[in-house]
Amino acid sequence: MAHFEHGKVGLRWCDSCGTLILGERCDVCSSAGRRFEVSKPGDIRPCMGDSSEVVAGLFEKHFGVSDIFRNRTMFLNKVAGEDRTDEIVYQGAVIGVLRYDLRSCGFQLDLRLEGALLIHPLAKRGVVIVGHDTGHLKGKNLPGRAIREIRGEFAAGDPLIVIAGSLVCSAVAKVPSSEALTADKAVGVRDVGKGAIEVVKRRSSWTGFVNVNEKHLRALESKAVSDIRSYTGNNKLPVTLSFSGGKDSLACYGLASRAGNKFDLIFVNTGLEFPETVRFVEEFARKNRERLLVADAGDAFWDQVDSFGPPAKDFRWCCKVCKLAPLTDLIEKNFPQGTVTIEGNRTFESFARSNISFVERNPFVPNQVTLNPIRDWRAVEVWGYIWWRNLDYNPLYEKDYERIGCYLCPSCLESEWRNTSRIHPDLHAEWDSHLKAWSRKGGSGDEYVKYGFWRWKVYPRKMHQLAEEVGLRLPEARSDRLDLKWVKGVSPCLTGGYSAEGVLSVPCKRDFSMVVEALKTVGQVKHSKEFEIALVKTKDSTLKVFGGGQMVATGPTPEKAHAIFEAGGKALLRAQLCTECGICVRNCRTRAITLDRGIVINEERCTRCGKCVEGCVVAHYYDKLVTASGARAPGH
Repeated sequence: MAHFEHGKVGLRWCDSCGTLILGERCDVCSSAGRRFEVSKPGDIRPCMGDSSEVVAGLFEKHFGVSDIFRNRTMFLNKVAGEDRTDEIVYQGAVIGVLRYDLRSCGFQLDLRLEGALLIHPLAKRGVVIVGHDTGHLKGKNLPGRAIREIRGEFAAGDPLIVIAGSLVCSAVAKVPSSEALTADKAVGVRDVGKGAIEVVKRRSSWTGFVNVNEKHLRALESKAVSDIRSYTGNNKLPVTLSFSGGKDSLACYGLASRAGNKFDLIFVNTGLEFPETVRFVEEFARKNRERLLVADAGDAFWDQVDSFGPPAKDFRWCCKVCKLAPLTDLIEKNFPQGTVTIEGNRTFESFARSNISFVERNPFVPNQVTLNPIRDWRAVEVWGYIWWRNLDYNPLYEKDYERIGCYLCPSCLESEWRNTSRIHPDLHAEWDSHLKAWSRKGGSGDEYVKYGFWRWKVYPRKMHQLAEEVGLRLPEARSDRLDLKWVKGVSPCLTGGYSAEGVLSVPCKRDFSMVVEALKTVGQVKHSKEFEIALVKTKDSTLKVFGGGQMVATGPTPEKAHAIFEAGGKALLRAQLCTECGICVRNCRTRAITLDRGIVINEERCTRCGKCVEGCVVAHYYDKLVTASGARAPGH
């Protein structure tokens, strides 16, 4: 997890060539470069297309300066924040922070000292001149009486440049410019420096960036290609490439092409892809004469969203239903003996991927081994490689999208969702309408959707803070969570052992006989169809399950009583919320599971190994689907 520690990471900039150095030296002028720092993890990326216009537009809005940001290589470095938050790297310095504000639904600029030193000679507005008797400035709130001159109008919260004699400060407005001269706290000073940073006249380009870093990019390619060859050369399984239409899988295509292996492209069409992505993938395969295999989820998402509710960052049921299910089906049909799949997973992308290895096995996709050749690459290295190898890329990257995926993914940024409303208003309107109807039904209203609270099952601290600021009362849990009421937590039985009793409010979408089938993976089952009751026995524990969701578990220890109770709860959910995705069928080594409007278990073959439960989207998110109340089991 070292990539995600707090602190700074050092990078280098070539002042002569006007761009970032990735290797030891600039390949054009041989300069070792000038060191500068960005915040960790330092997954810096190019600022390109519409992203450049967003940055230039903010500096124009607040300071009347924009031309210097065009036809230059700028970079963005993602840092922690409420939504999109990027450090802006220009001329080898962090000149500001680009931040998307959920309250105003717009981008804001936080000016850094280096930014103030850079633009203050050019600024036409957003400048405050103060007297020389202001004393220590850093961190100080200046009163209106200290102000000698104001250039241009500004609003409270806007970034400012404060000039006090030879001192230049980055600052923020505490009040609007119309109230500044009479306010006790008019301007908040953040940092203080002297002099100016000269704007380099020489223009720079992404072609120049590639030329500066060609040796480094060649070395990255050489190692990755060698890694691919070393594994596939000793493995007889057919090779495939996961081709999502994103930059990382595109870089992997370049590597796989040079590794010398014959491979097929696999594209998972979730039914929620941007039209640009589908077109790009199809045209890329056709142009490069590659065989393209499509795992098509069709309407799987819309068929299941009413059962599960909107997906969330901590409840991504859609990935299993719309990605893993069609993918496992495609692999089983086309590669019955298995396949080695090259994927573009990177450690910098998320906490979940921070420890990935070169060789991985996906527990949800049987018969697939994945290779991760760019796992340690930064985003800027991925882009440098794409440009170096002249690979066509998805046009959406020019539209201010950092990552390309499902257009309604809860893990995308709210700023990107706003972008989607501009580019595809029809897709945005459809999902927005669905979310608002769902929110109203749960009693939360449209603001719950507006501020993005639907994106979590369990709200993080920042969302609680946002709710307080906008005056929104959050429900304790999302309205679509199921309720588990403990009648009695795990406690000693009069007859010996321990028991647990509770009621799980499961929607009855299927006949109780399907619950019985799911319970067969827990233990031996006897049941009464007439009275809708099932008795489950394991080696040392028992469980009674009733059609209304009541469950009574007993076991020799508190842990075992709770374990069989939870297993029963998962079986109830699996039976009633089964998506028939088929992952459990393919995970079952004894072929004990079939699908017939839900799971059907062959008891003679079932070994109760638990593999089907591990691969089930419903069981996997049991704790996100269910909210427990009442008496609780000790330690739970």
